[in-house]
Amino acid sequence: MKRGIFCIVVAVASAAGAVALPDETCDVAVVGGGAAGIAAAIQSGRAGARTVLVEQGHQVGGNMTSGGVNFPGLFHAWGRQVIDGIGWEIVTNCVALDGRRLPDFSKPTGRQHWRHQVTVNIPLFVALAEEALVNAGVTVHYHSAPVRIERDGEMWKVHVAAVGDTRVISCRQIVDCTGNGAVVALLGLERLREERRQPGSFVYAVNPGVPMDTLDAKALSAAYADAVRNGRLQAHDARFGIMGFLRQHGNTANYVDDADNSTADLRTRTNMRGRASMLRMYRFLREQPGLANVRLEGMSPEVGIRETYRVRGEYLITHEDYTSGRRFDDSVCFAFYPIDLHDKESGIHPAHLQEGVVATVPLRALVVKGVDGVLAAGRCVSSDRLANSALRVEATCMATGQAAGAAAALAARHRTTALKVDFAELSALLRAHRAIVP
Repeated sequence: MKRGIFCIVVAVASAAGAVALPDETCDVAVVGGGAAGIAAAIQSGRAGARTVLVEQGHQVGGNMTSGGVNFPGLFHAWGRQVIDGIGWEIVTNCVALDGRRLPDFSKPTGRQHWRHQVTVNIPLFVALAEEALVNAGVTVHYHSAPVRIERDGEMWKVHVAAVGDTRVISCRQIVDCTGNGAVVALLGLERLREERRQPGSFVYAVNPGVPMDTLDAKALSAAYADAVRNGRLQAHDARFGIMGFLRQHGNTANYVDDADNSTADLRTRTNMRGRASMLRMYRFLREQPGLANVRLEGMSPEVGIRETYRVRGEYLITHEDYTSGRRFDDSVCFAFYPIDLHDKESGIHPAHLQEGVVATVPLRALVVKGVDGVLAAGRCVSSDRLANSALRVEATCMATGQAAGAAAALAARHRTTALKVDFAELSALLRAHRAIVP
């Protein structure tokens, strides 16, 4: 009997169109559940704000989990910690539960900044982040994305949709953590981008199945070069050369040119090109002498994206601001990473900060220009391209996300805007949750 009733209900709903799920009212809506969105939503919830997190994917973490870039950094600079707080809490809990050790941050890395990267277990990180969100009282909606946003008095009405259902979320503050400034686009406000994007990285695991010293490196390199010349492979299919590719078998990350996930069509093409690259390499390897037992052991669901759109905020962080370590009157967090532009032909071009320099992010760079009640954090933070190439990394995204979540929660509590929140109160709230405020 129950089965029959269920079928009738589904038929009626299908005939009438999308199912309208119950509307929700909250103080803060965070759109995008990547590194920034996790920290923003947890901070907002812990500050006492009713908080909803909307994420179009099937899990939180963004590039760090679905994109396979599971080494968030950098949290330390020049022998001291510069980013702490909610992001660091989840990262260190993950490392401890996984039985791993943190790097020795007291040892200087010079230009080998990657030595201070912390690798996290992706499934554990997702589960721990979800646990922290639930404990903070955050309502999470996966498989949903905003399709329209409109003002209704003091409230925003965020219309979200998934396959077969819709919902309206009414909120006082919105935090755009989409990485693309998607909320800002829906509001018709300014976004910045380059004519061509930096390549993305597609992470997958190929196990050669044999010890590396049994392989003929010279013959393999010649075969790879020949395959590139005749068009069977593309040069970026093995961005570090064939032997470098095989040595990375636990974390192969190949370039995907002009990677873009700012629309559904572009995201589809980017991910399909990433998987096509993997398949080319896998077929090629299995035909090479000594590699008949090569195995594909894992593959990230998404291509990791480096840049698409950036938001125009009340302040735009410049390359000079970043590399000089400028301190702003409204600095809410530190940021530390080399200027890090990628090119598919010539690779990475890091420009390391001078010793002792640590950049900061002002609150004004998180406040979207031209509208009240909307902040943006994470990869789409208001910045020029060079500054953004360093600001986009996950530790800084966590720090900007926490700052935006705190500002949004206080603005909602006091019925004001983020820029009118008492900065001493904002700083105190962040420090109470272990964030480091410059």
